[in-house]
Amino acid sequence: MFTKVHIKCTFMFCQTDHEKFCMQLTRYTDYGLRILIYLALLPEEKLASIDTISQTYDISRNNVNKIVHQLGREGIIETKRGKGGGFRLNQPAADINIGDLVVMLENTMLPVDCSSPVCRILPACKLKKIFHEAMQAFIDSLSAYTLADLLDSKKANLIEILELTAEN
Repeated sequence: MFTKVHIKCTFMFCQTDHEKFCMQLTRYTDYGLRILIYLALLPEEKLASIDTISQTYDISRNNVNKIVHQLGREGIIETKRGKGGGFRLNQPAADINIGDLVVMLENTMLPVDCSSPVCRILPACKLKKIFHEAMQAFIDSLSAYTLADLLDSKKANLIEILELTAEN
């Protein structure tokens, strides 16, 4: 039986209809992936704004700003300041790996923290190693996909759902 390790996490990858076996990511990573999906749907020359993303996904402007800042720092997106400014993908969606994004956006990929408080059974426990192997398998699975794979056959549906038009 698996238990949920990160209680405050919201983004879930489930293998069954019953959601018995789930890996959860932080809301920050969830929002980061949503922002990148939005950017991947825009025409190449189009810039997005913090306000537009915030309104589209009903995410606080502050959260969007933090995520956009990190994505810009990491070179995933290109940002332009000033009048007419905004941001867009800095590379093709097919070159942006989902596993790499998750590792970058997550605060930690450690499923358990055995040091706070220090666990008494740590010297003899194999649980940490097993969780590490499971987390690595999760990341390896995500690494098989790119941002373009998330759009694949759903691009038209996503553009309609997000109400993206030539004016946006």
